[in-house]
Amino acid sequence: MFKNFFKQFSKDVGLDLGSSHTRVYVRDKGIVVDEPSIVALNSKTDQIIAVGHTARDMVGKTPGHISTSRPLLRGIISDYEVAEKMIKYFIDKVHEDGINLVPRPRIVVAAPLEITEVERKAVEDAAYAAGASEVHVIEAPMAAAFGVRLPVEDAVGTMIVGVGAGVTEVAVISLGGVVTWRSIQVMISDSHVREAIQRSVKTIIDTVKATIEVTPPELVADIHERGIVLVGGGAQLRGLDRTLARAAEIPVRVADDPTTAVVRGTGLLLEHPSVLAEVELPSARLQDKVG
Repeated sequence: MFKNFFKQFSKDVGLDLGSSHTRVYVRDKGIVVDEPSIVALNSKTDQIIAVGHTARDMVGKTPGHISTSRPLLRGIISDYEVAEKMIKYFIDKVHEDGINLVPRPRIVVAAPLEITEVERKAVEDAAYAAGASEVHVIEAPMAAAFGVRLPVEDAVGTMIVGVGAGVTEVAVISLGGVVTWRSIQVMISDSHVREAIQRSVKTIIDTVKATIEVTPPELVADIHERGIVLVGGGAQLRGLDRTLARAAEIPVRVADDPTTAVVRGTGLLLEHPSVLAEVELPSARLQDKVG
């Protein structure tokens, strides 16, 4: 009874914990947070001084007792305590216009394909510690595919390439699951674009080709017909879609608003619980208890 009472005052959220940015989608409102994944902490009081844009502006300008930290590496939690505080900050932020009750939202979190069970448990634990009532972890390419409204549940092959700040993920999706995939740590920044763009792009192209080589022929035929979809901040690199299309000899298109595809997918899955139940990863917390 009390659980249902408090739930009416909470806002279910979709969470894209990226190495570069954290984005939060609130059901019925859309994307309400899009800020750098940076936290400034006071080591004397162990309190958060700033998060996001404000914390980024402090980088290199703080006294000794204030430090700035990026708690995520390649989309995986590298500093649990800081990540928990950052997640709680953003959850509290989306509830700050509500009445003075403790928020207990359902949270859908997008995670990298290569995440381990231990790392998945860290994500779940951090979200629960930050105040979640339920936590559902899904693979980021699946979230992105859902976010750009690809037919993830159909018996057709769809290839999606997510070019992020810390990792590039290539996945072939069919029947609500990832059939084949590859992941590479390709750090793409302005300096890389200027100094080593050709090498970075070649690595992405090679990874796409390697993924296609291990994909069932029937799905490869679908991909040739339907094309490849690019998402993530790196998808906005001028000419990347055309270069990849020439090299792979497959049509390539950049999704609309590619940087928010993942978080939009987490939000849409909140509105489709049956699909969420099908595509979410098993809870590492439950597996830990069983084990």
